[in-house]
Amino acid sequence: MTTEVRRADGRYEIVVDGVVAGFTEAREHEGVVTMPHTVIEDAYEGQGLAGQLVQAALDDIRRRGELVHPFCPYVSRWIQKHPDYRDLVDDPTRFGL
Repeated sequence: MTTEVRRADGRYEIVVDGVVAGFTEAREHEGVVTMPHTVIEDAYEGQGLAGQLVQAALDDIRRRGELVHPFCPYVSRWIQKHPDYRDLVDDPTRFGL
C-alpha cells in the first residue's frame, strides 16, 4: 500500500494506491488555515490514515509559516495528543488546547 498526501483545492487529500481515501478541509485566509472537517472513506477506516493526513497537512502548514484554527474535532484531538504541534494553533485557549 502506498500513500501520499497532497494539497488540493481547499483541502489536503490522502491518496492510497492512486485512490483518494480521505481529506481534511483547509481554508486559507490571511496566514491562518481553518480546518473544519476531516473525512476518511469507509473502506479505509481503521488504518491510521486520518493521523497521517493531519500530520502531513500540519507539517505543510508549518513549512509555509501559517497558523491553524482546528475546528474539526479530530484535528483538535490530534493536536492535543501531539503537543509539539500546539504552537501552530492561533489562540490555543479558544480551541481548548
